[in-house]
Formats: sequence, C-alpha cells, structure tokens
Amino acid sequence: MSLHALGYCERLFYLEEVEEIRVADARVYAGRELHTALADDDPEGDWQRHELTSERLGLTGKVDCLRRRDGVYIPYEHKRGRAAKNEDGSYGAWLSDRLQIIAYAILLEETLEASIPEGRIRYHATNVTVRVPIDQAARKSLDGAIARARSLRQSVERPPITENERLCTHCSLAPVCLPEEVRHHEEPERRLNRLFPPDRDGATLHVLSSGTRVGRSSESLVVTPKEGPAKKYPVRGVESVMLHGMSQISTQAARLCADHQIGIHWLTAGGKHIASTVPTIGQVQRRIRQYRALSDEETCLRLAKSLTRAKIGGQLAYLLRTTRGQPDQRKSMTQSIAFLRESLASLNGATNRDALRGHEGAAAVRYFEGLRSLLGDQVPVEFRSARRSRRPPLDRLNALLSFGYGLLHTAVLQALLASGLEPALGFFHTPRSAAYPLVLDLMELFRVPLWDLVVVGSLNRGQWQVDDDFNVTPAKVWLSQGGRAKAIDLFEARLAACWKHPILGYSLSYARTIELEARLLEKEWTGEPGLFARSRLR
Repeated sequence: MSLHALGYCERLFYLEEVEEIRVADARVYAGRELHTALADDDPEGDWQRHELTSERLGLTGKVDCLRRRDGVYIPYEHKRGRAAKNEDGSYGAWLSDRLQIIAYAILLEETLEASIPEGRIRYHATNVTVRVPIDQAARKSLDGAIARARSLRQSVERPPITENERLCTHCSLAPVCLPEEVRHHEEPERRLNRLFPPDRDGATLHVLSSGTRVGRSSESLVVTPKEGPAKKYPVRGVESVMLHGMSQISTQAARLCADHQIGIHWLTAGGKHIASTVPTIGQVQRRIRQYRALSDEETCLRLAKSLTRAKIGGQLAYLLRTTRGQPDQRKSMTQSIAFLRESLASLNGATNRDALRGHEGAAAVRYFEGLRSLLGDQVPVEFRSARRSRRPPLDRLNALLSFGYGLLHTAVLQALLASGLEPALGFFHTPRSAAYPLVLDLMELFRVPLWDLVVVGSLNRGQWQVDDDFNVTPAKVWLSQGGRAKAIDLFEARLAACWKHPILGYSLSYARTIELEARLLEKEWTGEPGLFARSRLR
C-alpha cells in the first residue's frame, strides 16, 4: 500500500508512511465494502488475503486474490474506480496500481520460488481487467520506487504538492496537505477548488456534573450521572470528551477513545485546562521541523508580527462593526479606537518580539475599555467590570471571559495536537506556569470572534442571571453548574456557526477554522509560508 501511495503522489506517501497520518474518507470505506462483498461472493474460494514478505526487498503486503491459470498463480487486485486510457484508446493500469501489482507478483515469486508472468487488475467502474506483464521493465520500476521510498523515509522535509491537480481531488489527505490553499496563495486569481471539509467530524461531549462517570458499552460511550438515567453516545459521533470538575472516565472508555483518535481533556470547574490525552504516533518529523523553525529569531519575529497584526486588527474591527450607526456609543470609545489604529501602524517598526508584546499588551488594555462600552444600558451593573482580572476572576464579566477562554484553550490545544505540533514551543508568548505558549499564540486569533462577541451579545440579550449563574466570594467569582452549562451551549453553538474565509473564499465552521489555522501555521516552516493569520473579522 505504501508503494501505491508513492506511485500516486510522493507527498501522500510521505504523509502516510513517514509521518503516519491516515484519514479514511468515503472512498476508502467504499473500497473496503467492495473487498468485503467480493470475499462474500467467492464460489471458487480464490478470495483469500495472502500475506507475503520479502526480507531482500524489505516489503510486506496482502494480495487481494490468487488464482491459478495455466499452471501458474496470478495475483489479482480489485479497484472500484476506472481504468486508465492509453493513447490508442485501450485500457491500461494507473502507475500506482501497476507498482502495487508488480510488488505482489515479485513477493509471490520469492514465496513460491516460481516465475510469475503477470499480474491482473480488475477495475469495477470500467468493468475491465488489465494485465500487467512482470518483465524486466516492471522489475526495474519496482526497484526504483523502493529506492525512492527509502530516500524519502530518511528525510524530515515534506515533498512539494503535486503538479497534477486532479490527483488532489480524490485524495483522502487533502484536508491535511491543503494543496489548493497553497496554489491559491501562489496564484491569487486562480479559482480555488474546495477540498477542506466545512465542519468538524463529530461533536464534543461535555461532562459537567461532579461524580458523573463515563464508561463503555461496545462502541458507545455511556455517561452515568450520580442521579438520573445513563445516556449512550455512539463513538463515531464524538470528536472529543471534556471532563469538567470531578467527573471521571473508565479505563475501558479511555481505550475506546484512543482507538478512535478521540481526545480526552480534563478541566477544572472554572474551565482551566489540566491535561489531555491524544494519539501522538508518527509526529517526530513534524516536531523536528517545528523545533528548527522556532529556534530561528527571524522566523519567530515574522510570525509574531502576523499574529499581532491579526489580533489588534480583529479587536479594532469588532469595536467599529458593533458601533456602526450608533454615534453616541462610537464617541464613547473614540480613544480606544484611535489607540488601536496607532498600534497597528506601529507594528511594522517593531524590531523584536518584546516590542510587539508591548504593543499587544497596551492595545489589549484599550480594547477591554472599549469592550465594556459595548454593554447596553439594560445590562445590570453586576456585569460591568473596571478592569480585566484573570487568576482569579474578581467579577462576573471576568468570570465569563475566563471560562470561555478556558474552553477555547482546549479547542486550540486539540487542533494543534491533531496537526502534530508541539504546544509547548511557541513564537510569541513566553513559557510560564502550565500554559502552553503555542496554544496561547493561536488563541489570539479567536478570542474576539469565538467568545468576546458571544459574551457581549448574550449579556445585551439578558441571557445571564446575576445570582443563579454565578458563585460569588470576596476572593473569586466563578460560574455555577447552570452557568457553565449555559456558557458551553453558547460556545458550542459558536463553534458550529459558519462564516466565509475572506482570503480563501469558502465557508466553514469556526471549529474547522481553528484546525485550518493550525495546519496553515505548520506550512510557515514547511516551504509554503504566507498563509497563516490572514483571516479577519468583518
């Protein structure tokens, strides 16, 4: 199968076989269903998966089917797609399929110690069988492919995207590779062929109540509260599990999540991230590239400028958009708006990251002043705050902001880990306490559209209760269980909301946007820079 990927696209081979990134899309599942159907309908008993190995070649594989014809065994491969068309109009085999059947024939020769004259490929969409002779040219092409595969395995650099755009359309790893986004960046006038999925694959399962237990029943997660009936959630519909406070999960349920690449995240009752478990196999090459890039000051400064420009630009756009057509409210934040504009203009002159942090911090203070002014007269005084307080939050507005930022932290962490990035190595924030610098970096792109906007809107709509939704002490204010449930509903609804990317031109959910930015960030040090942090709030 690795040789099949190599023949299709060297980048696909590298992603699957070197970085061990595999995505089973609808085409992959359809191929599996075809093989199952053929195995069930096999009166001659020829359909048996034979595992073949060659120490000499360093190859192993399972051939679909062996049939004896004219006294010799013939390996068969079944493909649900169409056969290739030769120049004379006859049908032929695709290069990737040819490599695969040639390899099976050579493996079979070594196993049986007998000559195999040909292999055959059945293309079910065309309803033809293509014969592939195992001659000297076939053996030479296999040796060349094996040598190239070994060379790629020794490299930490990804091959470039393929020049054949049609291959990308049928590739299950297009959402990881992002070839169309790269082509669009290189040719802005070129029409982008949408390959990135619009929404996430499943929902996040939040477990809030103290003492609630998550267990397993077959291929489902079972959530059992201290009081009340248990609920089942099929694992195929779950993308991640978030355990708040003193909820717990069984070993069996954790194993089920690991088997299906579902992240498990532990948070305090206040929304602070504690720990996560996610599959991390095959990420060595990605980590090496990241370490190299983010050890370079010039690269870090370039990324930090892009990030700071996007953050302050988003803050300014939000204040301007929300006060459009409201002259009195716009006048009340004239100084904040002017300061943010000045900060944006000053970024190009920053010569180091400390200077950028100074601009970003000062802009954040003025932005929070403007944010308070967006609250309408109908909002109770208890929801108004004199300043931003984080650890711990000292009033209800800060408690809302902190809890939502905790949810955002976990969503960003999940996207970074899914992209194979090391969250502890960032380019803008400095290491401190238990917070991951790269998570804090990427969060800056999403604080305004994913939570600030949501909090202000919900307060102006009167969705929060001063007493019922909060627990208040002189030293700290945090959300009650009902308040946390309300905040999670708002946050999840915002993640599911769709918007149109202003640069790429296609619509996607905010949940997918976080993953997209994580993958675009990695491109900044894999030979395809210029795509990260270019989106803006409108």
